[in-house]
Amino acid sequence: MITTEVKALLKDKMAILSQADKTDICLVGPIKLPVQLDDQVVHFNWYTWLVLDGISSDKEAILNALPSLNLASLQQSSVLVYGDFEHDEHALIRMHSICHTGDIFGSKRCDCGYQLRQSMRMIVENKSGAIFYLANHEGRGIGLFSKSFAYLLQQEGLDTVEANQALGFADDIRSYEDPIRVLQHLRSKPVTLITNNPKKLTALKQHGLSAEDHVPLWGDVSDFNKRYLETKVNKSGHIPAKKLSGTSI
Repeated sequence: MITTEVKALLKDKMAILSQADKTDICLVGPIKLPVQLDDQVVHFNWYTWLVLDGISSDKEAILNALPSLNLASLQQSSVLVYGDFEHDEHALIRMHSICHTGDIFGSKRCDCGYQLRQSMRMIVENKSGAIFYLANHEGRGIGLFSKSFAYLLQQEGLDTVEANQALGFADDIRSYEDPIRVLQHLRSKPVTLITNNPKKLTALKQHGLSAEDHVPLWGDVSDFNKRYLETKVNKSGHIPAKKLSGTSI
């Protein structure tokens, strides 16, 4: 059992985000997180959140239920915040879809790992921003296990869109509703979105994102991911990049 003293400490770092006709969200943080970024240690504030589907919105009840929720078998998203994110006039955000192969293993089949680290650099240089790390976005929302089948189909010649569709999925089934609700809790001022996809900015704004503009993020282009990036441009509406590393996308 969690002691009364521990509960008092933890409840102070919990926020319940409620919205009409939507499931409540429990946001936890800030947690001080020193991060090694290139040759420097950068201090971020880290938050995680849990959609309380079938779970009480009472903070003490959530804490009491932790051992029985089996959260290690599920996926939770989080956000990495830098600077005075709430008050600074100009803040960058990145809605980053988890990529197990690119972010963790450094796979060259995509540019996700590069985009994650480069977004962190851009946010630190800007002195304010946040990276939303979206755990249920693997493979554009199909999950890691399904993504492995999609990768096999890509090895047989299908592009990323065709592979997802061949498995019975839509091209992109990601939802940004929950991270936007968390963003609105952390900051009321507009943000600038780090993305190569203006359609993504438009879609997010339609769902309540207060954003002024977007900045592109191209890089780490290679023969391994050239077709992947070309598909983003040709089928997903991404802005074509200039020549990078001798490869034009």
